[in-house]
This record gives sequence, C-alpha cells and structure tokens, in this order.
Amino acid sequence: MTNPNNATITLVHRARFVDGHGLTIPTFRLLKDDGQLYADAAEPVLDRQQALAMYRSMVATRLLDERMLAAQRQGRISFYLQSLGEEAQAVASAAALAPDDMILAQYREQGALLHRGFTLDQFMNQLFSNEDDLGRGRQMPVHYGCRELNFMTISSPLATQIPQATGYAYGQRLAGEAAVTLCYFGEGAASEGDFHAGLNMAAVLKTPVIFFCRNNGYAISTPASEQFVGDGIASRAVGYGIRTLRVDGADTLAVFEATRQARQLMLEEPQPVLIEAMSYRLGAHSSSDDPSGYRSRAEEERWRKRDPIGRYRLWLGHRGWLNEDEDRRHSDGLRRQILEAMKRAEQKHKPPLESLVEDVYAAVPRHLERQLDRLKKQDAANRKRERA
Repeated sequence: MTNPNNATITLVHRARFVDGHGLTIPTFRLLKDDGQLYADAAEPVLDRQQALAMYRSMVATRLLDERMLAAQRQGRISFYLQSLGEEAQAVASAAALAPDDMILAQYREQGALLHRGFTLDQFMNQLFSNEDDLGRGRQMPVHYGCRELNFMTISSPLATQIPQATGYAYGQRLAGEAAVTLCYFGEGAASEGDFHAGLNMAAVLKTPVIFFCRNNGYAISTPASEQFVGDGIASRAVGYGIRTLRVDGADTLAVFEATRQARQLMLEEPQPVLIEAMSYRLGAHSSSDDPSGYRSRAEEERWRKRDPIGRYRLWLGHRGWLNEDEDRRHSDGLRRQILEAMKRAEQKHKPPLESLVEDVYAAVPRHLERQLDRLKKQDAANRKRERA
C-alpha cells in the first residue's frame, strides 16, 4: 500500500536494514575488446557515414588534446584539460542526440562540441583568447560555449550545471518542445549538493534531462573509493525515483545506444534518466596535475589496453568500413589542420579592454566605467615602463 509520505509500505515483523549494496546494477556493453559484438548483443542502427563521423570525431579530439597539451607545456596557452581514454563517452552520447537538444557540459567533453560542428578555428580562438573567441577572452581556455550549437557555456564551479540542466529541461517541457537536455558531470561532482538538488527536482517535475555521469575513477587525485560508498553513482538515481543505466564508457556502440534509448524514453514520457558511464581517465586531470603522485603506471597500463578508439576502430575494420591507409591519411590531415588553426589563432589580436564590461548591461554602470578607466591608465603605465 502507499501512504501520504509517497513511500511503498510493506509490513514485516523482523528488523532488516538495507545497506548501500542492497541494489547492484549491471553494466551495459555491446563490444568485446577485440571489436566483435557479444553473441546476444543487438547492434545499434548506424550507417557507415554516421559510424565514421563518430570515429573521426574521437580521433580529432585525441589529436587536438595531444597538440594543445604540448602547446601548454611550451607556454603558448595557460591551461588545458584532455579527455584521453574518455573520447567515446562524449562523442557517442552527443551523436545520439538531435541538434535541438541542449548540452550542458563539465569540462572534459570537447568531443561532444567537436562532433556538433565546433570548428578547429573556434577551439583555437577560445584557447588563445583572441578577438574572435566567442567568449571574448573572459573564460578559462577550456570553458567552451556556443549558442548556435546548443552547447551551454561551461562554468568553473563544480556541478552548478546539474540544477541548471534540470531547469532548462523543465522549460523545454513547458514549451512543448520535442527536445531533451543532456548534462555531463564526473563522479566527483556527484558528491556536491547541486547533484542531489538537481536530481530531486528533475524527478519531481518530470523533466526530460539525461544526467550523464563519467565515472572515471578519480576526482582530480582522490580515488572513487575515498569519495563515496555504495554501488557507484547509478544507484543514487534509483533513490530519487529516476530511471538509470550503467554503461561501459569505453564501448562506443553501447554509449550511443544507451543515450539513444534514454532520449526516446523521454520523448515518449517526460522524465529524467541517469546514465553512469564507467571508464578511466588515462591522462592527468589537467595540465596542472601529475597523476604519478597518486596512482601507479601499472594501473594506467591495464586500462590503456581497453582504449575506446582502438576497440571501435576494430569494429569498423570488421565491418569493412575503414582501412589502415585511409585512416592514416585522415589522421595526418587532421594534424596539419590543427597546427594551421593554432598558428592562425596565435597571430590574431586580443579583444579590446572595453569588451570586459560589455554584453551584460544595456548601459555600462558608472562603477564599471570607473574601473575600466583605472585599468586603462594602469595598462598605459605598464606599457610605458616596458618601453623605457
């Protein structure tokens, strides 16, 4: 029976506490490590063009990461976050969405934005904070955003995007849109209060939002075993009355199919879904981190053998949709394009100082005008000292 507390009441007469592992959730996987499908797995409906587009977005993400991490080490950009080993999660989930669906990311989902059509020049303009940067140099280098591609600008505070995603999806529902919102976050963000507020609000309001948790094992240097207890993050959604699915985050086909089905469920009946993608962050947390201080090389090597790009490449090869020569030519071309885009971005001017106080108010407030005036004078004095 049910009661006004909205809980199912089944009477028993002996006390039995339910612990954090009372519910175990299996992991959805379609591809074996050798790129073959499991015998009882159903292959997602993907044509060759879609499948290759996903592969090329993952490869482009990895090559972009490699080049920009090197650029940070050379002092050409200030900061960078790579997604080594997690490319499948961002790209395959984004590929399962429609262009009108909104994406709210954390900071390791450049693959989703790239797959949506953000160009290499746009990435470089943002990373070098030049005059063509959409954020006009007012964001951290990796905090991308693009209105035209329905990709909300990334925020620095952790987990703030989770309740924002719930609110945006609620607006989609009220407007009667045939669209959903996807919200990325790491398992570390699931320890923040915003996670719990966002999920509870989404469950009660029945908002069409996909909470996509990248459980990559570490919140910067803190292993998952020191972050939380219980059966991962997926089990928490059950507590909020939200449908949930755990998926192998290194399996491109499984991530695509999980997200596709989640979106379809929400279009049929508005309600949230949580997907927990199990993976491993092969690289450092950021260009300011050194993982050798908190984990072993042997641990990294074990996960490196489950590389998502390699497994998906094997599947494409088995289908006859990719050959080595074509793959190598495409990668070589991408490297050249990335390098050329970086050189173009470096040569562009920085945004004017006035842009610091624009775009927020219809008229710039007096106190900001005064601050801008002082900044201009200080800048002029600094330039004069440099010339002396």
